[in-house]
Amino acid sequence: MSQENVEAFKRGLDAYNRRDVDAMLEHWTPDVVLDWSNARNFDAGVFQGHDEVRAFTKLWLETWEAIRLELPSDPVEVQDDVLVVENVAYMRGRDGIEVQARSAWLITMRGRKVASFTLYQTKQEALEAAGLSG
Repeated sequence: MSQENVEAFKRGLDAYNRRDVDAMLEHWTPDVVLDWSNARNFDAGVFQGHDEVRAFTKLWLETWEAIRLELPSDPVEVQDDVLVVENVAYMRGRDGIEVQARSAWLITMRGRKVASFTLYQTKQEALEAAGLSG
């Protein structure tokens, strides 16, 4: 099951990188919870369901002229259907300034779809949230 979850997650990430939010949401459960409350920016919050996640994601993508997420290593299934994913976001603002942001996600899968997605600043924080140590 582990590799199937990883591949399903990556298909959603690929859709995000194409800025195709609807295709991304095809890989997320209808009742998904996106917990962005640990973000260090203006849009920290918790978003539930496709409508809220779609609105949040479209606003986020519109904020940046370009954005691309990359995974420096493969997602790791730390428990059944629970992934820890380190990532790097490469973003370019409308003023041309480029920034990078590193974070980690704790993702719960259900039926090979993302059921919950929680942002953490570090892999260690994500592992601790999963009840593990780094």
